Amino acid sequence: YNRVWIPDNEEVWQSAEITKNYKPGDGFLHVQLEDGTELSYPVDPAALPPLRNPDILVGENDLTALSYLHEPAVLHN
Repeated sequence: YNRVWIPDNEEVWQSAEITKNYKPGDGFLHVQLEDGTELSYPVDPAALPPLRNPDILVGENDLTALSYLHEPAVLHN
């Protein structure tokens, strides 16, 4: 199961783990937030949420070393 970044009104981005396989055409992504809250996040198949980098890359000095380079990854790093 992959981890993704979900937009949040208060935190800007929240980390979430995908709890159910996503299939093209599904309208929701089933995720669990780090605090244990489970939710069905509505998604547009053309704009799925950004993937989270592995924990080993957190705090990396060189941003080009990140597997995924996007706004939530840079802010979290």
